[in-house]
Amino acid sequence: MEKKWNDIEVSQDIKEVLKKIDDKKKRLDSYRPFPSYVLHSIKESLTVEWTYNSNSIEGNTLTLQETRMVLEDGLTVSGKPLREHFETVNHHDAIGYVESIVTPDYVLRERDILNVHELVLDKIDKEFAGRIRNAGVRISGANFVPPNARKVPDLFEELISWANHARKELHPVIKAALFHHRFVWIHPFFDGNGRTVRLIYNLLLMKDGFPPAIILKVDRKRYYTALNDANKGKFEKLFYLVSQAALRSLDIYLSNLDDTAGDYAPISNIVKEPSIKYGQEYVSLLARQGKIDAYKEGRVWYTTEKAVKEYIAGRKRKR
Repeated sequence: MEKKWNDIEVSQDIKEVLKKIDDKKKRLDSYRPFPSYVLHSIKESLTVEWTYNSNSIEGNTLTLQETRMVLEDGLTVSGKPLREHFETVNHHDAIGYVESIVTPDYVLRERDILNVHELVLDKIDKEFAGRIRNAGVRISGANFVPPNARKVPDLFEELISWANHARKELHPVIKAALFHHRFVWIHPFFDGNGRTVRLIYNLLLMKDGFPPAIILKVDRKRYYTALNDANKGKFEKLFYLVSQAALRSLDIYLSNLDDTAGDYAPISNIVKEPSIKYGQEYVSLLARQGKIDAYKEGRVWYTTEKAVKEYIAGRKRKR
């Protein structure tokens, strides 16, 4: 696997996004140790978001507000299946487990992945929770068939070894994205693979000091397209998606920790400024491509007038 992935090219566009990630990570690190009251507020909010988005990608119909009610108030939502409530509580518990084991020197273990999977399927599928599959599976809408069950233990062990020994110059975000793809391709469990890998790939990022990179429900189609492309050896879309998720979380942390929070506004507002000559559609494209500082909340992209002006100035210098 290492030899094959040594040959994967990271485009210049992705490198530029990774540079933005590294710059923001340095800014974030400058605030450590974080004020406890700020950290608690951010983590509480992101935990609800993480649970809502990860479950929604798999078809859970609880809204963000309903997810918050289940987790914070212990309420059940009328008309929603009990399974969806279990999925919500389970995912929250699995996040707690991940946060309890992550340290800068953490080494990924199969047992930890199995524990996470067991928590994800708790009260839902006791028979297979925390157990590697022992038969074949097919994935609706995917462009591949997961490997034979007899090969899964060795492939799983190989992936974990790679995650622990991947070359140091491999950027943590790229490493996490590659791990995510390979895990989904192996499909080690009968059910719960998506939720589990989105927890474990974030465990790898958190080990390196990054906030969890949350794949949003609104990006579900892009997410599955990116994974299908990766199955064909085309990783650009997956790298973009994970990079943008990482940038978004970094911006959420930074907006709570420094004095720039008030500068961010919806792109629809930013383009109304007289100094901005670009339209909303174009600035939104720049945000999606990581060419300006921006982050996404729901379906809305936020940026700053300064970020767009810096991009305009950079274009002029290149001419």
